[in-house]
Amino acid sequence: MPAKLKAFLQTSSLQVEQTLKTALADESRAEALFAAMQYAALGPGKRLRPALVYASALALGGEACAANCHAAAAALECIHAYSLVHDDLPAMDDDALRRGRPTCHIQFDEATAILAGDALQCQAFELLAAAPLAAELKVQLIAELAQASGARGMVAGQAIDLAAVDQSLTLEQLKHMHRLKTGALITASARIGALIGGADEAQLAAITRYAEAIGLAFQVQDDILDVTANTETLGKTQGADAARNKPTYVSLLGLEGAKAKAKELHREAHQALQEVSPQADNRNFSVLQQLADYIVNRDY
Repeated sequence: MPAKLKAFLQTSSLQVEQTLKTALADESRAEALFAAMQYAALGPGKRLRPALVYASALALGGEACAANCHAAAAALECIHAYSLVHDDLPAMDDDALRRGRPTCHIQFDEATAILAGDALQCQAFELLAAAPLAAELKVQLIAELAQASGARGMVAGQAIDLAAVDQSLTLEQLKHMHRLKTGALITASARIGALIGGADEAQLAAITRYAEAIGLAFQVQDDILDVTANTETLGKTQGADAARNKPTYVSLLGLEGAKAKAKELHREAHQALQEVSPQADNRNFSVLQQLADYIVNRDY
């Protein structure tokens, strides 16, 4: 990983964690609930979605705009954390390991995990509503996150994913599922950062194409790692998709075909960025470029 990207990810992660620690401080007597929320949101993780918020705002509006992203970045991490807590539940994927630790319902109990996920989802919108941004922009950001998270985005993708177990999907159907389940929130992260950065319509459209490409590439790489990596490196159970007989890019395209697909999406992401900035070596755009590289080259 390039030193610049590593430093950027460390800085953005620390800022998000600081924002979340403040937001999730226990101000009530629901100690187990807050402990579970903190466990889910503040545990180890890539913090990719918050990083995209910061990186898009930096690329479009510079450092001053990126400094206005703390609440939005933390909101994206809350939604992502809630989705993982619920995805791991016995009624969903029934996983015991997440990010190298027991899943939330194993560490606490199933009811507490459900409530923690519910509360994290609400916390995301509370953070956006209180963000130090113009009211019109806040409404726009709330609408972006709601649509990406709900029945027209991530939740729809999760529903399709559950229904696809033991079923055969076409490549187009698999793409549609992952555009929703994984890609919708990744795309919203980049769009929210771009909106805070003052993107015009053309820039927002190009950032959207970039984010859609890396969102799908992220899932393709996940499918590859589910076959090639080990449980210790992944921090979650290796081979889980195959064990549940879930359709994946590897099962449809083969391992080499999936790798080729990831490279194709990587190229699409870089091409989209060329439309955002006329200067490919612009230092503010290099983080977005490097994030695309990281997504297709990561090993966990």
